[in-house]
Amino acid sequence: MNIPNIIAVAALSMLTAAGAHAQGFEPVQPLKIAASRAQLQAEGAAAARGGNVYGDVVASPLTTQPSRLDRASVRAEAVAAAHSPNQNVDRRAFANSELPPQFEKNPQRPDR
Repeated sequence: MNIPNIIAVAALSMLTAAGAHAQGFEPVQPLKIAASRAQLQAEGAAAARGGNVYGDVVASPLTTQPSRLDRASVRAEAVAAAHSPNQNVDRRAFANSELPPQFEKNPQRPDR
């Protein structure tokens, strides 16, 4: 850079700094509490009893439906799924994003 460019950049930075100072930036203001400690505790307790007013879930108890399968059949299904050859198959790994017939869950059988 040559001397006139350096002088122009310095003058511009000084003008920018002066403009920022002229805006009157206020530092962080001290905390001003208008209520007493007892009033604040009462408000906090009331808010805690009110629940989560900003929650997006309905405030109803969780309900579960009992399974119609016994433990052994659920375990057998899990073991079968874990041992299936297409458990972790990603279609993008194959040509034209098509699974070969041996990896499909329900292979298409040719008509006889």
